Amino acid sequence: MFRLLISTIFLLVFLPVNATTFNLADEKTRIVGHNLVVFSHQEDTLLDIARRFDVGYNEIVTANPDLDPWLPGSGKRVLVPNRFILPDAPHKGIVINLAEMRLYYYPPKKKNQLQQVITHPIGVGREGWTTPLGKTRIIQKKKDPTWTPPASILAEHLEKGDPLPKVVPAGPDNPLGAYAMRLGMPGYLLHGTNRPFGVGMRVSHGCIRLFPEDIEHLFGVVAVNTPVEILYQPYKAALDGTDLYLEAHQIQEDIDVRKGNNMTPMVSAILKAQDEILADEYWPFAEDLVRKQQGIVHKVSKTNADVIDDVWFIHAGLTQEAKIKLAHASRSEEHTS
Repeated sequence: MFRLLISTIFLLVFLPVNATTFNLADEKTRIVGHNLVVFSHQEDTLLDIARRFDVGYNEIVTANPDLDPWLPGSGKRVLVPNRFILPDAPHKGIVINLAEMRLYYYPPKKKNQLQQVITHPIGVGREGWTTPLGKTRIIQKKKDPTWTPPASILAEHLEKGDPLPKVVPAGPDNPLGAYAMRLGMPGYLLHGTNRPFGVGMRVSHGCIRLFPEDIEHLFGVVAVNTPVEILYQPYKAALDGTDLYLEAHQIQEDIDVRKGNNMTPMVSAILKAQDEILADEYWPFAEDLVRKQQGIVHKVSKTNADVIDDVWFIHAGLTQEAKIKLAHASRSEEHTS
């Protein structure tokens, strides 16, 4: 019933959920993970739940449009979008999809082991400071970086009455956080942050920010000279066996010149995934998906995302009941796959 990789269950149940790692069955694998439903407690915000499951602000909010992000309330069902269609790009190095505000890292494949992908949410450049698209590399890594704001940012802060020093020293007030990796694109970094609530939002001056725990993890496994591709794919499609899955994210109007709910890019994604157009009866489903742009992976013909339901979340992690439920789901998948 549940299509869930055993490695995913292991990570969710037994490890801190800050390094979402999936094994890829083969080079054609494009769909990983599984959506979850958790129940909130009175003191939770959606951001609390999102960060525990390594999901960004926009991902958790758009997946739960009927909930108040700051006061969802006690016992509310919260959909955690933890299933992903991998971007249409080579499974090599770091791939960043600005549309979904998510990073994918494909570590070098080890002998006699499956290729893995590690994914983390990111914050990216706001409108007017758009993160550039293109291919580059990691050219430098720095722990406890200082920050030298460019003249444009100094002027912006001065105009707001919030002047910055010419050099911001390492420490808790440094917006780069504790780790930074410099890209070959001049002036752009992958870095941590002293404001983690901005992960999953368009709030930066173009750099790519991660949760402090995520950049620390990446910093330890990503080597200098690792290739990086930054792309923009709001609509994705992929096959799992003979089943077609679709995913649609919000359009970023400063990048995307299309107006309205243009179906052309989704049609292109579908044709690339299965070499044939959707049957007429499935078009309303696809059009609704594009209209809502919730970023949830859906199987074509189904109105609801596949989920593992009733996963109880607390600030210390998952409840014992939730761990048993997840483990049972993995055993069921073993017997049915």
